[in-house]
Amino acid sequence: MRKLVRRKFKAALAALAFLSLAAGAAGALTVAAGLPAAFAAEAELSGADRAAIERTIRGQIEAFGRDDAAAAFAFAAPAIREMFGTPENFLGMVRNGYAAVYRPREVEFRALVTVAEIVVQQVLVVGPDGRAQIALYTMERQADGTWRINGCSLVASPEKAI
Repeated sequence: MRKLVRRKFKAALAALAFLSLAAGAAGALTVAAGLPAAFAAEAELSGADRAAIERTIRGQIEAFGRDDAAAAFAFAAPAIREMFGTPENFLGMVRNGYAAVYRPREVEFRALVTVAEIVVQQVLVVGPDGRAQIALYTMERQADGTWRINGCSLVASPEKAI
């Protein structure tokens, strides 16, 4: 069952990355012709949930900016915390592989969508090198109602650097 969920998630994320690139310079996610609306649709979440998701992502980016490993790690979902074990391991991974999220020059929130029942927040980030990328944050609601980040994938943005 877990393998099926992972395959479904990977396929959904790949499709979302494609859709993000297909969205063009406007940066809005559009459902490409031929894909069922249920595959990638605007997330039906309350304003409070949308605000909480944005606060969670902003909070983690701000923690990265302070090199506050513990604070950044606290915004990660339990599976991510388990995978990395310590805040320092997590911060090291982000520092080495996600410069656009670790030290963004610009951050702009875009569409919040569901893909295969997974909530994904698109965020345009401009890295320290000036390249614009779309960060696809997969979000997970916890039992207490809070939102945590369950992954982030970076895809090239068709937009020019800001």
